[in-house]
Amino acid sequence: PETTTVIVDPPATGLGADVREILRRHPVATLLYVSCNPPTLARDLAELGPTYKLESVTPFDMFPQTAEIEVLAHLSPA
Repeated sequence: PETTTVIVDPPATGLGADVREILRRHPVATLLYVSCNPPTLARDLAELGPTYKLESVTPFDMFPQTAEIEVLAHLSPA
């Protein structure tokens, strides 16, 4: 892939099927995925799995004393 970084920050429903398809067909050097919903993040990572490998996951407690977290997933081509 060319040297490109893409940052996605989808709604709680996760990435749309069309966006997942574009990311699978056109891999980028760095994919940063910001998520407020770990279950949809897991779903999207599973679908992107053949194309990307997960480098790291970093949680951010942006809403202290609540159950809500933001997560940053760093992916690179598989």
